[in-house]
Amino acid sequence: MTETIKIFDTTLRDGEQCPGASLNHDEKLKIAAQLEKLGVDIIEAGFPIASPDDFRAVNEIAKLVKKSTVCGLARAIEKDIQTAFEAVKPAKKKRIHLFLATSDMHLKYKLKMSRAEALVRIKEMVSFAKSLTADIEFSPEDASRSDPKFLYQALEIAIRSGAQTLNIPDTVGYSTPTEFGNFIKNIRKNVRGIKDVVISVHCHDDLGLAVANSLAAVENGARQVECTVNGIGERAGNTSLEEVVMALKTRQDFFKLKTNVKPKEIFRTSRLVSSLTGFVVPPNKAIVGSNAFAHESGIHQHGILAKRETYEIMKAEDVGVERNRLVLGKHSGRAALIARMNELGFKLTQNELDKTFERFKLLADKKKEIFDEDLEALVVNEISEATAEWKVESVEVTAGTGKKPRAEIALRNSAGKIFKQKSGGTGPVDAAYSAVNKIVGEKVKLLEFRMDAVSEGIDAQATVAVKIETAQGRIYSGKGSHTDIVVASVKSYLNALNKIIAGKERLKVVL
Repeated sequence: MTETIKIFDTTLRDGEQCPGASLNHDEKLKIAAQLEKLGVDIIEAGFPIASPDDFRAVNEIAKLVKKSTVCGLARAIEKDIQTAFEAVKPAKKKRIHLFLATSDMHLKYKLKMSRAEALVRIKEMVSFAKSLTADIEFSPEDASRSDPKFLYQALEIAIRSGAQTLNIPDTVGYSTPTEFGNFIKNIRKNVRGIKDVVISVHCHDDLGLAVANSLAAVENGARQVECTVNGIGERAGNTSLEEVVMALKTRQDFFKLKTNVKPKEIFRTSRLVSSLTGFVVPPNKAIVGSNAFAHESGIHQHGILAKRETYEIMKAEDVGVERNRLVLGKHSGRAALIARMNELGFKLTQNELDKTFERFKLLADKKKEIFDEDLEALVVNEISEATAEWKVESVEVTAGTGKKPRAEIALRNSAGKIFKQKSGGTGPVDAAYSAVNKIVGEKVKLLEFRMDAVSEGIDAQATVAVKIETAQGRIYSGKGSHTDIVVASVKSYLNALNKIIAGKERLKVVL
């Protein structure tokens, strides 16, 4: 019988810790619903103690999700653990994931704790968590840089105290595949009681080895992999869910293992996460990049036409990439739009659909053809603006050779009141942003401004992505789309400012 590797998705916890990737409550619920549809075994929904908003999101996800286990992260502190339990309590299947560092570096400089004190803390806190719920996971943070003999002691205590899953993190992405594979092999060999628990791995991509390290661990007995959609996360990111899943599926002849993930949901999950976080998937990204199944070379094209397998080891359809597109335009009706939205994985409420259809018709009057990317941009705008404090009412700019750029901006607040301001600047976008600042009143620094055409043609929509930094040093991202690049710029800037206003202040926890 083929063994199954559990997929533990931490997109909503570790993935969201990536600077600028803050998600609002509704966006988290949409991603959680899609992760369950994707078929992941465990959804790490967040870090409940971090903020009231994090607690609420985890709690709502626990009520929403029925098939996947819902997990909450906690430090090895009683209050953290109790809060995590209360957050996941409504879940049909729930888990508490607690962690404590075991490397001497972390113990000495971060925790200021001795090894003996760490062992006592592990015993007490795992036991406490076990008294609340049956499914407990323990992680010795910075395991790959810990003294092996001390790590074995810590893991044995965690097992005796009730942990059913032991997660071995390569917290700073320091390890290499052969080294990490042997590390897991030695844990299986030297830790008493290890056969009664699941070994999990959580690898970071600082050296670009997260997926390779995770697969090496699987070869050596790990049976759960912790990963994120598109590999997003702290610093260089985490193990990429889609790469691990498709490596195990494509090379089942080698690994002789399987997962419960539904591959055909991979692409739409990737697109949803990218759209809502504002983190663009690189074109050459394995599995989900726009060029992953593209062939330009004449030799490659000839080979593909003769036999697909000459240059493709996977079918595009296997991961949900559709070769043919339903062409939508100004003559298309509501039924066609709904059908295409469903194919793209967006389940809209009636109100969201009505507003999206209105925007679709306005856009169709300006463009001959509406592409999938246009539709995704429309939906993301609707989701982002649905609960926003400030919305764009109108944008007027004047600029050109010999003219000083000027902008007049009108914004509508959540109470329906309209505010107008005029301002100048070095260019039309700078002038528009200056006017927005006068209305909103937030003091921020623009760190990054990026503009891309959403789809093909001279009449394409523009998507603008920005990153801004608050006076406290926190970073937020924003994204907006429109056929007018200045309007798109204002939408993206306002999207980021709305996240600040919504109180997206979170405690950053590195696992």
